[in-house]
Amino acid sequence: MAKEIIYSKEAPAPIGPYSQAVKVENTLFVSGQIALDAETGELVNENITEETHAVMKNIDAILNAAGYNFGDVVKCSIFIKSMDEFTTINDAYGQYFNNNPPARETVEVSKLPKNVNVEISCIAYKS
Repeated sequence: MAKEIIYSKEAPAPIGPYSQAVKVENTLFVSGQIALDAETGELVNENITEETHAVMKNIDAILNAAGYNFGDVVKCSIFIKSMDEFTTINDAYGQYFNNNPPARETVEVSKLPKNVNVEISCIAYKS
């Protein structure tokens, strides 16, 4: 079983010793994404809705680079700085999963990379 490293220029380059995603057979593991703009390297964080959409855009770029889409996502992990933002984040996130949303957990954490408000990772599967 070989692993394949997935990289998309449409998503921000990793800011540490990790890959944007790793594919093993039919399963794709997407690393946690934050709201970094791939072109400018700047954070997109004027408000939590914009920030969440920027995170999902980065995930979408990585999924597409591997030949997957949001319909293939089976599990997401959402890390947020404040559970008070849960509803707003959930509303933005939910726009990407119209039918059969994936399994998920949402966890409040004390701090995230670059002091962002939300980070999302996912696992996708294609048969």
